[in-house]
Amino acid sequence: MEFRKVRHTDQLAEIKAFYTEVIGLEVLFSFEEKNGYSGVFLGKQGQEWHLAFTSTTVKADHHFDEDDLLVFYPETKAEYDAICSRIEANSLPQLTARNPYWAGKSVMIQDPDGYGVIVSHEKAK
Repeated sequence: MEFRKVRHTDQLAEIKAFYTEVIGLEVLFSFEEKNGYSGVFLGKQGQEWHLAFTSTTVKADHHFDEDDLLVFYPETKAEYDAICSRIEANSLPQLTARNPYWAGKSVMIQDPDGYGVIVSHEKAK
């Protein structure tokens, strides 16, 4: 089964840059002005999941709280360290997750829409 998480955004270019340049995802597909929508699909080649972000003239109306998170588990310590270096290079503030489970095993930042993003070293080899 393939999984796609779709989110509407008013900041498509910033979201694309954040998830590719900081988190390290790849652009799998993008489109411009198709039935009034533009969008980008981000993920890793060969995986059965991806994130899709869309944009229209309709303003995004997000309703989320501190426990609505995207969590990424880099496969290696080198991949985790590279993401952390890009977080630092982009001067992104690190946040503290409300759930204490993440303490000591991850970094938390916010994407351009204000959603929490956790990068965990828990499974990195």
